[in-house]
Amino acid sequence: MATEIDQLHVLFFRLMAQGHILPTIDMVRLFTARGVKTSIITTTHNAQYFTKTIEKTQNSPTEISLKVTEFPAKQAGLPEGFENLDLVSNQEHHHKFFDALSLLQHPLSNLMQELRPHAVVADMFFPWATALASKYGVPRLIFHGTSFFSMCAMGSIIQYNPHKTVSSDNEKFVLPGFPDEIKLTRMKMPQFNDKEGVLETDHLTKVLKEANEAEGRSYGVVVNSFYELEPAYANHYIKVLGRKAWHIGPVSLCNKEAEDKGQRGKESSIDKHECLKWLNAKNSDSVVYICFGSLANLTDSQLMEIAMGLEASEQQFIWVVKRGKDEKEEEDWLPKGFEKRMEGKGLIIRGWAPQVLILDHEAVGGFVTHCGWNSTLEGVTAGVPMVTWPLFAEQFFNEKLVTQVLKIGVPVGAQQCVNMMGNDAYSIKKEAIENSVRRIMMVSEEAKEMRSRAKALGEMARRAMEKGGSSYSDLNALIEELKILSG
Repeated sequence: MATEIDQLHVLFFRLMAQGHILPTIDMVRLFTARGVKTSIITTTHNAQYFTKTIEKTQNSPTEISLKVTEFPAKQAGLPEGFENLDLVSNQEHHHKFFDALSLLQHPLSNLMQELRPHAVVADMFFPWATALASKYGVPRLIFHGTSFFSMCAMGSIIQYNPHKTVSSDNEKFVLPGFPDEIKLTRMKMPQFNDKEGVLETDHLTKVLKEANEAEGRSYGVVVNSFYELEPAYANHYIKVLGRKAWHIGPVSLCNKEAEDKGQRGKESSIDKHECLKWLNAKNSDSVVYICFGSLANLTDSQLMEIAMGLEASEQQFIWVVKRGKDEKEEEDWLPKGFEKRMEGKGLIIRGWAPQVLILDHEAVGGFVTHCGWNSTLEGVTAGVPMVTWPLFAEQFFNEKLVTQVLKIGVPVGAQQCVNMMGNDAYSIKKEAIENSVRRIMMVSEEAKEMRSRAKALGEMARRAMEKGGSSYSDLNALIEELKILSG
């Protein structure tokens, strides 16, 4: 690919968590498909998640290189091997994990000196990467891994502090200067501490504040979204908030073959052929898929409510649970005899599931999701209506996008952010789960309209990634801009 420079070289550095690693792998594949040389920096434990992709591109004319550095777990007071946010199981380790991230500055600086990339795409949780890129005279791009909508919501909150105008944590306030009238409560904000019942003012707030300041100094933002999904918010972010941004998603659509979809992420806990065989025996739009992402740890009592709600809904389901198979005959988090009663009707996958493969199957007609952006966008791309069950981070913002703006989902009724370890005091009861699952899966005018809108958005997502589509064109524009800067 002849350019002003021999070949554009972009370095990628992402947070060590599956929800951040997966879209990075997809994004790297999109860049290499356009002839861009790419380098990925990761840590020893996390290198395994990138190797399959790199092996597949070995005979490709465009190079992907993997650079591995040590994760400073010991220095931050973490147990050895705690290199991935998915492994963090308590609040203390959570804080120490983010402390460890700041210790990665020195090894990243050394690698940048060695690799001399033309641009850096770094996670929002590495705010110091902006100054580092500046030191080496290259643009730093941020990849948040979330929607334009949620970035606009955070921008509104940071600028106007609307949460300070209400007198209680559950009193609603309107997000000022927003394209739509969106109401929130303090309990649904990312910084809400469910133990103290107050907004955190220390660790997470500090991280988010630093990330926001670094964003203002960075060259721009790469967004895993497509223009047709949230045009008002893409325009608001760029024109009103004045940020440079390129929408290049849904990046998961680079996985076209069943093999790619089945091997995405960690080793699946179920054989993909076995999973497909189970789905192939079902009618179109007859199965509801339930998954809460890689970070959430639901309590036994909450899992019990889900099981009872699913059974009462009388719907066929695939349910992904972050639990290994217990040696005991009966597991504490399942009703007695549940799996036997659900044989043929329900499939429990313990551990990691090939989510894109499952969602894309014609038998799947609904998705109960925690509203993490990867999952939300994968649900949109598959064209399925959703039951929204946000837990933490920006997930309550994404719920508003799905239920109020896009109108392709119904809320289960979650009212408050919980920590990653779950919280029994704010569990969702079986009746709410049963009702919301029935609303998206049963034959009704409401469900029909939601399904129609969802399928239309799924078609738009695919067109956006095809040659000449909005995301395809925006990625081209970004690459050309980076070439000019590097020339």
